[in-house]
Amino acid sequence: MGRLIELNADVGEGGPDAEVVPHVHRVSIACGGHAGDADSMRAALLLAKAHGILAGAHPGYPDPANFGRRAMAADRADLARWIVEQTLALRAMAAELEMKLFHVKPHGALYNRAAMGGETAQAVIAAMQELQDLALVVLAGSPLAAWAREAGVAVLEEAFADRRYLHGGGLAPRGQAGAVIDEPEQVLAQAKKIAAGEAFPTLDGGMLRVRADTLCLHGEGRLAPELARLLSEKLRGDGAVCFT
Repeated sequence: MGRLIELNADVGEGGPDAEVVPHVHRVSIACGGHAGDADSMRAALLLAKAHGILAGAHPGYPDPANFGRRAMAADRADLARWIVEQTLALRAMAAELEMKLFHVKPHGALYNRAAMGGETAQAVIAAMQELQDLALVVLAGSPLAAWAREAGVAVLEEAFADRRYLHGGGLAPRGQAGAVIDEPEQVLAQAKKIAAGEAFPTLDGGMLRVRADTLCLHGEGRLAPELARLLSEKLRGDGAVCFT
């Protein structure tokens, strides 16, 4: 296999978290923007603590009606404030539980817009500089990854096991047919290609090779527990997953 890669999942979004968390290395917890409230944040943190999993914040547009998957009109200051406020809410709860946070991963439309640049990327970097000492999880190979590093922010580049890509390196929009991979063996096949540093087919007919530090599995889907077990077992067996 190629370089070691870790598994992560997005949690606190109403999915089967208890069946997913034991199989991953890192979780990003919804913290009141697109999803999440005090009870769900506490439950996700306690689950991470029980299994020795690294916990981080998963801030998004404050738009639960659209699950943060529709971009909102906002200036740079508001975008940064939303990220900081949501992360600090989770950090305060973590402190009560004698835990710490390790990273921030923007959610949904905020994640995708920031990856490509502009004011959204600048807002994310400003928020990370204010928060300090947290790594930023970003789309692997995106402009934001380089810009954040240049700004002194620690970066984890992320790839996706259960989403199709476009040949340019971006994720295929969820509204596009085939954008979400719902066949376990296809998810595993793409995960293995990414972990091995090999090219895999994109939804628009190209081939793409992604260098990533962490591999995401969306935790809210109905197949999430099965996929978490499958990826953990198979990638561990191949010596591709890093859990240290």
